[in-house]
Amino acid sequence: MTEVLSQDEIDQLLTAISSGDTEPEDFRPTQDTRKIKLYDFKRPDKFSKEQIRTVSIMYETFARLTTTGLSAQLRSMTHVHVASVDQLTYEEFIRSIPSPTTLAIINMDPLKGNAILEIDPAITFSIIDRLFGGSGEGTKAQHELTDIETSVMEGVIVRILGNMREAWTTVIDLRPRLGQIDTNPQFAQIVPPTEMVVLVTLETKVGDVEGMMNFCIPYLTIEPIISKLSAQFWYSSVRRGTTAENLNIIKEKLSSVDVNVVAEIGAIQVSIRDVLSLQIGDVVRLYNTRVGDPYSLNVGGQKKFLCRPGVVGKKIAVQIIKKTARIEHGEFEELTTEKEETL
Repeated sequence: MTEVLSQDEIDQLLTAISSGDTEPEDFRPTQDTRKIKLYDFKRPDKFSKEQIRTVSIMYETFARLTTTGLSAQLRSMTHVHVASVDQLTYEEFIRSIPSPTTLAIINMDPLKGNAILEIDPAITFSIIDRLFGGSGEGTKAQHELTDIETSVMEGVIVRILGNMREAWTTVIDLRPRLGQIDTNPQFAQIVPPTEMVVLVTLETKVGDVEGMMNFCIPYLTIEPIISKLSAQFWYSSVRRGTTAENLNIIKEKLSSVDVNVVAEIGAIQVSIRDVLSLQIGDVVRLYNTRVGDPYSLNVGGQKKFLCRPGVVGKKIAVQIIKKTARIEHGEFEELTTEKEETL
């Protein structure tokens, strides 16, 4: 709490200073305890640490999908993992990549603007060699891609972009499309040189060949969804898995699952000795079951319906007459149905 000096105290203080009884060092200003953060206006930080972390999580998913996809396509051991996620200027990114290289201009629909996928030449020629039937060693003499090699890499990149769409699902329904492939970084000016970008570097290994894949995404491109790149939105979107659309997808996939359907006449507890002594013609008495009682129709081991035996043509069948609903303590409540169905 600030202390207010009285007029007498002020007069005594001024008198002491004018007479020289008090040294000026005794009136030092209080130390400023505020934290000062350096800010470079030439290279401003556009992405927070939380947003960088969210991008890293998304591309870890992308790396797993790409590892599986490339391994199957190339029929070779392939490994992709996130090495780093940084923010820098677009000029710094262009200067850091070799020339010639493989630069794929990606349209980030429905977002405005483009992104860049850069693949190390060693990885590019290793992939091409594998698809052409080679061992995947590639070539030491780097050169610009021929028309045939460009066409081959277009197919590979399109499949990679499918993994990218899957990785972005929890944030946005991204539909990335391949625009064109360049080999000279100087021709790929998608944003001003001083514009900030997020650079995702993925260490890639195809067989014994190692290299890098880089995703360069400008801030201007993802600015409309920058608020969604947060841990809170990320985890809440994961919990939103019970939407009507997702439920329909789950129901559609479950509809093709095979389950066992068993008509159970009755049940009885017997010892192993009695089972081993059973002979043809023996009569087994079922408890709590009378002649004419409906059978229990079990679906996946659970009692679901009551039914009666019969035949359809020359095949044994059962006719559903009632539906059962499970209640507490493993008991069942019979619910009559107006419509009978034949199974």
